[in-house]
Amino acid sequence: MSAHSFSEGMVLDGFTLVERLHKGGMATLWRVEKPGQDAPLLMKIPQLVNNDDPAAIVGFEVEQMLMPRLYGPHVPKFIAAGDFTAQPYIVMEHIAGHSLRARLDAAPIDYAEVAGIGARVATALHDLHRQHVIHLDVKPSNIMFRPDGRAVLIDFGLSRHDRLPDLLAEEFRLPMGTGPYISPEQVLGIRNDPRSDLFALGVMLYHFATGERPFGFPTSVAGLRKRLKQAAVPPRALRPDFPPWLQEVILRCLEVEPRRRYASAAEVAFALQHPDQVALTERAALTSREGVLRKMKRWFKSIGAEPLMPGNVADQLERAPFIMAAVDLSAGSTALAEKLRATARRSVAIEPGARLACVTVQKTARIGLDSIVDEAGRNIHVKHLVALKDWARPLALPAERVTFHVLEAPDAATAIVEYAAANHVDHVLIGARGSGAMRRYLGSVSSEVVARAPCSVTVVRAAAREAVDDHA
Repeated sequence: MSAHSFSEGMVLDGFTLVERLHKGGMATLWRVEKPGQDAPLLMKIPQLVNNDDPAAIVGFEVEQMLMPRLYGPHVPKFIAAGDFTAQPYIVMEHIAGHSLRARLDAAPIDYAEVAGIGARVATALHDLHRQHVIHLDVKPSNIMFRPDGRAVLIDFGLSRHDRLPDLLAEEFRLPMGTGPYISPEQVLGIRNDPRSDLFALGVMLYHFATGERPFGFPTSVAGLRKRLKQAAVPPRALRPDFPPWLQEVILRCLEVEPRRRYASAAEVAFALQHPDQVALTERAALTSREGVLRKMKRWFKSIGAEPLMPGNVADQLERAPFIMAAVDLSAGSTALAEKLRATARRSVAIEPGARLACVTVQKTARIGLDSIVDEAGRNIHVKHLVALKDWARPLALPAERVTFHVLEAPDAATAIVEYAAANHVDHVLIGARGSGAMRRYLGSVSSEVVARAPCSVTVVRAAAREAVDDHA
């Protein structure tokens, strides 16, 4: 059966074709209905007639194999699939609206919108990576948004799953992807690094913020290889008002070597949502194109570049855990704070790629107004921030590996749990004070965090015994 023979009203495996929404070179999209299925449905049917691109067929096989394993709000819900022995298709949840591609026509757009788009897409990518999948074709046309604003990734034909055969790598040797967004390692045939998706995200944000593509639109392997030996023009050279912090984030995503990019999509999302926490390097200060000497150095380094040793998504995420230290700065907590710092020191030493968020909660009244200054006239928020930095100073962590946050909330446990969930924290370190009758009766912040946190929690006590791991 050819794609050209389909028409409205036809029934395929119980699905009624209601309306053809799109016809492209690779596939046709139909809005379909089926008794018992109330949610809007979309059927994707590959173009098998006059399609001389075998990679497109293999890509559809990949998507059929991978989509049933995906879950969560950042991917379309899988419904059904048809086999190639009869009629291949995929039925999935229909995400209403248009892709992000249409927004490119307005580029350059407001910096705040660029950061907001980037944070939401990075959050979706992190969720995908935690499912052992690298998208490998991140671009505006493959991104949509739900009514609540959450990003949805679509089109997994070029994706790679850690635990499934990589059919594209097995059958083809040329780089797979969309020219402007292909990462340097993809050019070299590497398809196992989740940071490839961060490079593509950086390309997309650069385009939205400047109106220009950082590496043009190459159509040959030779053109793609240029990104191994040339850096993108700094956005501030194109737009003098470009925020240094945003340039830092984008250029770090666009680093040629994956190890120089952010370690995870969660880190990118965090940076885009917390500009004041972005550690500025020489990237942020660049205002002109790369000099001849630096360009030559990069060119020589690219000669003979070879693929790295194989790895996988899970390994990369394990090397870059996000650790949160919930620090109690109230009077009488010195010994506990020191014990917590010692535990934090061991935790970040185990993984050199770990990032530490130092958090304290400034309790506020549930009803009424709180004073913003103490008895001495000092701003309470600033005083807590300074104390938090003093607590972390002995750890001697570089600026890009540590951030500081004073949360203002009436309930400390809720503030800690919500921060951990919103920022994809992997591990919470928290102190627990000695027990007492009132504490046993009312419960404690640490026990509540253990019960409700979306990640592992280590509870530290000031006693000489070792800390105990509790898992929420």
